[in-house]
Amino acid sequence: MSTSFWVPVSQVEVEFEIKKSRFIARAGVAESREQAMEILALMQQRYPEAWHHCWAYQLGSPHSPYSAAMNDDGEPSGTAGRPILNVIQHKEIGNLMVVVSRYFGGVKLGAGGLVRSYSAAAEQAVSALKLSLYQPKVALKIACDFSKEQPIRHWLSEHNGDIKQVDYQNEVFLTVDIVEELQPTLLAFLAGQGARFVSS
Repeated sequence: MSTSFWVPVSQVEVEFEIKKSRFIARAGVAESREQAMEILALMQQRYPEAWHHCWAYQLGSPHSPYSAAMNDDGEPSGTAGRPILNVIQHKEIGNLMVVVSRYFGGVKLGAGGLVRSYSAAAEQAVSALKLSLYQPKVALKIACDFSKEQPIRHWLSEHNGDIKQVDYQNEVFLTVDIVEELQPTLLAFLAGQGARFVSS
C-alpha cells in the first residue's frame, strides 16, 4: 500500500451565512497538536467576538492517522467538532486542522442545522486548499566500493534522495534519505553495483 498522502500547502479561510449566523472556516496544515492549536489561537485572535471556535484535526497519514481530536466549544455535543472531523476523515488529506468560528445571529439552527452548517463550512474550507504530495522518507546507510560512489550519487539525485553524510574508510559509507516506496528499487540498483545496505 502506498505510504504517500496529500497534505495542505498553506491555509485558507472561507465564510458564509446561514439564518444570520456567520460561519468562518480556516483549514491548514498541522503536523503536531501544537501546530493545530496555533491555527485555533489565530482564529480566536482574529474573531474574538465569535461565540464558538469549534475544531477538529487529523495528524499523520489519512489512511492510518496517529492522532485525531475535536472540540464543540460550547455547541451542543456532537453538532460541531464531530461533523468537522467527519469531513476531514472523508478526505484523503493528512496533517489537517480545521477551525470553524461562529457568530450567532439570533436565530437558533437546531441540532440538525448546526451539523449541516459546520459540515458545510469545513467542506468549503478543505475543498479550497492547495495540496502537495507528501512522501515519507527513510534513512539508510549504504556501503560501496570507491568506483561505485558516483553512479550511486547519480541514482540518488534522479530519485529525490538526500545524502546526509559520507565516510571514507576501506570503502565508502553513504548515509542517505530516500522516499520509503523507493527502497526496494534502490536495493535492486545497489545489488547491481555490488553495493549494500548496512545498519546505521
